[in-house]
This record gives sequence, C-alpha cells and structure tokens, in this order.
Amino acid sequence: MAKSLACILIKLLSLPTPVQGGADKLENVMIIGNNLHVDAFYDEATSTISYLVMDRETRQCALIDSVLDYDPKSGRTCSASADRLVERVNELNASVRWVLETHVHADHLSAAAYLKEKLGGHTAIGAHITQVQKVFGALFNAEPGFARDGSQFDVLLEDEEGFRIGNLQARALHTPGHTPACMSFMIEDAGEIAVFVGDTLFMPDYGTARCDFPGADARTLYRSIRRLLAFPDQTRLFMCHDYLPGGRDMQYVTTVAEQRASNIHIHQGIDEDSFVAMREARDKTLEMPVLILPSVQVNMRSGQLPPPEANGVSYLKIPLNKL
Repeated sequence: MAKSLACILIKLLSLPTPVQGGADKLENVMIIGNNLHVDAFYDEATSTISYLVMDRETRQCALIDSVLDYDPKSGRTCSASADRLVERVNELNASVRWVLETHVHADHLSAAAYLKEKLGGHTAIGAHITQVQKVFGALFNAEPGFARDGSQFDVLLEDEEGFRIGNLQARALHTPGHTPACMSFMIEDAGEIAVFVGDTLFMPDYGTARCDFPGADARTLYRSIRRLLAFPDQTRLFMCHDYLPGGRDMQYVTTVAEQRASNIHIHQGIDEDSFVAMREARDKTLEMPVLILPSVQVNMRSGQLPPPEANGVSYLKIPLNKL
C-alpha cells in the first residue's frame, strides 16, 4: 500500500509540464525535417528532460535519458515518470530500437533497465563508461561480480560511431568534460540537424555543466562545447536539464547560433582560459547533487539496482567523507 501511495503521489507531481520549444512545436512535440519526431518529457523533481525520438516513416524510436523516480526519504523507487514514456510509445504505435544514456547521471536514477524490460530495444552509452565504472566501483566497494567493462549495457558507442533509428541516421559524439563518458547524439533528416547534448550545455541563460566530479575537466568541456558549436547556426540543441532561472517557463531546445551569441558561460567572446577559470571557481561553490550517491550506483549498472543481499533486499551505500 505504501509503495502504491508513493507512486500515485509521484505520478501527480510529474504530470507533463508545458514546455517551450520552437516555432514548429505542438505542445511538447517537434517535427524536424520530414520525419524526425521529438517528444520532450520534463521531470520536475530532478529538472531532467527525457526524449522520445522517432522516425515517422518506420515508427522506430529511441528513448534518451529516462528517469526512474526515487524518494530518498523512504528509499522507494517508482516508475511513474518512465511510464509516461511507455504510454507515449504505445500511443504512437512505435517500436523501441534504442534506450540511450548520454552519460552516468549524478542527479537522477536511470529507467533504462525498466524501459528495456517493458519495451525492448538496446541500451547504449559511450564506451568510456568503463572509466566511470572503475572509479565509482572502487568508491562504493562494489560487489565482486560488478563488471567494469561496460557489459551491463548492450552497446558501447565510440566517437563518431553511426547508428540508425529506422531510416534516420544518427551519430554518437564523444563530448567529455562533465564526465569522461559523456556522449552527444546527432540525428539528421532532410538537411536539418538535432543534437541531444546531455549535460555539456544548458540553455543560454544558465550556462554549462559542472566539472568537479571524478574524471571531469573544465578545459576538456570547453573543447567539447566548441565542437558542438561548430555545427551550422540553425542546428537545434536539446538540453538534458533546465533549472528555470529567474522563475521563467521551462525550455529545452535552443540553437547553435543562440548559444554562440548569448550563453552566459561560453558565448563566442569567451576564450578557453577564461572559461576554465570561471568554471573551476564556480564549481568550488557548488554542493554535491542531492541524488548523486543513489544515482551513480544504479546508473553505472545501466539502471539496475545493486544485486540483492542474502535477505533478498537491495542496498545503496553511503561512502563517508569521500565526496
């Protein structure tokens, strides 16, 4: 009963939030080119935007950066947010080809394992996940059976590796800095380009991602962002988070031109050394994300909970005085 009540409350709190996209947006849906369909889903509790990306011809789709709800007070998980994706896939009569992660998130639990069980598809993440697993496997003193080779995921994507979503051509771009394993996903249709950037960039009025996690590096992030901003001006960039600065409405998509012109951390006039100095100074003022400890333990396992112990219960660890 307690679990059901918790899930109902989370469901009520996670009803779709109005989103602001672009001129061709219909509520939270965008059509790019001829056949690239993008649905955005905002999770208020973690300020995360998940995406359903579909080829309208074949109805094949990818799910990007999903959320498994987690209540840190009770230790309960709930699938309310992920079920919104499940419902939408079914509404669209779509088939899931990919369940993609841009990186091992530190601010929410991934629903990748749950979605694969419900909808099928291949889980995929950047090949440098192995670096993250080695660092955090040691930090959490993970069980002897915890593999540090990325084998929890079906596919490990290399930089510039291509893959298909129906007839849509997609490409993985290694964009490290926030973490060593960060990937952006570029999809093109009819000459129009969409890039799902994970936590490299935020909307122009909020700036860029932090670089103080293990293996993170501000100089590397600067170069990754400059790589993204080398795309044509009209390229759409889809965010993974939006924190509603100044109380504005939630937004999730911008363009390369807008980022170059007005990103408060890395507009065209900011050089590398200035960015690094700003980013490192700012990171010293930031607290750890509220859900970093549970999130990383689950996400480095592709959304699976740690294996149950002898009593049948899964446990999350809290390493003291380490972060």
